Amino acid sequence: MTDHEHSHTHAPGEEHTHSHDHGPHSPIDPPTDPASQALIDQDFVPVALAVSPDGHNALCAEHKLEKCDSCNVDFINTNRLARLLASNPSLLCPPPNNVVSQQLSQMVQRTKDEGNALFKQGQAVPALARYTQAASYAVQRPPWEANQVMREEVTTVVSNRSAAYFDLGDYISALADAETVISLRRSWPKGHFRKAKALLGMHKTKEAAESVRLGLSFEPQNNELLTFLHDIEKVHEKLEEKKQQKLEGAVPVTASA
Repeated sequence: MTDHEHSHTHAPGEEHTHSHDHGPHSPIDPPTDPASQALIDQDFVPVALAVSPDGHNALCAEHKLEKCDSCNVDFINTNRLARLLASNPSLLCPPPNNVVSQQLSQMVQRTKDEGNALFKQGQAVPALARYTQAASYAVQRPPWEANQVMREEVTTVVSNRSAAYFDLGDYISALADAETVISLRRSWPKGHFRKAKALLGMHKTKEAAESVRLGLSFEPQNNELLTFLHDIEKVHEKLEEKKQQKLEGAVPVTASA
């Protein structure tokens, strides 16, 4: 009889022997590879930190800041992940990056569509508000989701907002949004188109043409850009003609005797 076995008398003169199961054993961590551990230790730099009262945010030890240039620390992304995990106790670890929040995608799409409908009705101001709301939804994606999803959502919405600003004659805001689109999605022709339109609205024809040509370097046969480049060139020619006419019509001032 083994150490885990014992006997019970189940009936007069009958003995039954069985073993007891003490449940699954705790998994044993595999031994750490010395070479891998050496590489980790080589790059490890200890950082003094403090913890916020709620226990979810890391702060610099000296100034109690989430991002501190003096201490050369930036815990913003780390803290965001910590808050997301703390607010989702059932989420033991981040899911694979191919898992996308469909609810958030629907919120972004629905709000953007509302903005598009308002813009088509000529209501640019309320459309701006819907585009801004859609963008704020898009940037709420957790950091473990594929970055490409958020990049495409944000650039599409901000591009539409640039068009709304242009429609209102706010060319500076239209240009700022276009620059944001390009910084996030440089190879997308629409961002360069929005930038060129804003620049043309500011009568900067040369810069507008340069922006279109940059967009064409990514997609040489883009009809929207090719057509707009032709329009810019015609506007530039007319502006140059007006300048020349003003110069020719100017009467030179001569000194009196």
